[in-house]
Amino acid sequence: MAKDPVCGMEVDETKAAVTKEYQGKTYYFCSESCGVKFEENPEKFTAKEEN
Repeated sequence: MAKDPVCGMEVDETKAAVTKEYQGKTYYFCSESCGVKFEENPEKFTAKEEN
């Protein structure tokens, strides 16, 4: 399971509604809307995991 970086929901990688690549890493999303929000500002959602 992966965590949707936008809403925090647990997402099964094989059933993710959307996947996006960013800086060499694949992110999994529960819905198209979370994928769109991530695409608009990926730094906002990836900064948390860098800490």
